[in-house]
Amino acid sequence: MSKPIFELVDELPTGGPTVLALRSLDFVVPGQWNNLVGFNNTIKAVTGETDEALIQQIGERAVHLYNDKSQGYQRAQWLYQTVDNASGALGAAALANKVGQDLPFLGLLSKLTPKPEKAQSIDLCVKLVVEIVAFCQINGIPGDSIGDFLASLGDYSGESLIRMAALVCFDGLVPLGPDFALKGLSTLQGMSPSDLDNNSTFKGVSELIPGGNRAGQLSFITESMDSVKGWMTDFVGSRGLTPESVVDNLTKFVTVSKDKLDYLGAFLDMTVHYYEHTGTQTLARRLIERAVAEI
Repeated sequence: MSKPIFELVDELPTGGPTVLALRSLDFVVPGQWNNLVGFNNTIKAVTGETDEALIQQIGERAVHLYNDKSQGYQRAQWLYQTVDNASGALGAAALANKVGQDLPFLGLLSKLTPKPEKAQSIDLCVKLVVEIVAFCQINGIPGDSIGDFLASLGDYSGESLIRMAALVCFDGLVPLGPDFALKGLSTLQGMSPSDLDNNSTFKGVSELIPGGNRAGQLSFITESMDSVKGWMTDFVGSRGLTPESVVDNLTKFVTVSKDKLDYLGAFLDMTVHYYEHTGTQTLARRLIERAVAEI
């Protein structure tokens, strides 16, 4: 990784499309996400510590853990960053300099074309697998431990829970509709291994996806989606979520067009980097918790 963890946390945005979009999801998981920015601020929030010398010690230990390449922290961070960049690669650079903190989304939607449903379905499934693999890397367990991930989902909170909410809403409900989980699984089951290479999101993170070869990786992605679809369906049902309710709440923070949902999914891919943002926050929290335990 090119930047130290404290710099990544210090540079997290306090506004802009990603933060606004994540704030719109408070109705899904009320009070769960606080946009915690700054490495020292995060140490204080996670530990409740006020002693500056101890805060410094905790920070140094967390940085040391992150820099230890025998641990999985840097690989998890790479996954969080890369899956966002790969998913929104097309047109992201051209749009990025047009998007300000309060700039309406509506005008930019006209510059996009809808993403094909197959590509959107694969994106959803690959992002889910990235969550599983990053979870395993952070916790030092084998990268194909779907069962451990499923067991942990019930304990997800804070930035980790808002990330799963964003996955369900922004990569599931908005572009694919209420039966997004089944659409994703059906797409995978109808694919050949070579189809994966035509998807930029998969290609971006393929080196860390378990499976050994394309056939094995497709099997792992399919197993992952099949295993988590029940959780996703329950998540949507228990909260009464619909594409319309997600967009209605999004419009309280940004200006979007409700009759362009197929375009909106592509736009969110390009401008809302929720995996990198909340993934960095998750990683910082886990590093700090471990640093405190070791000190």
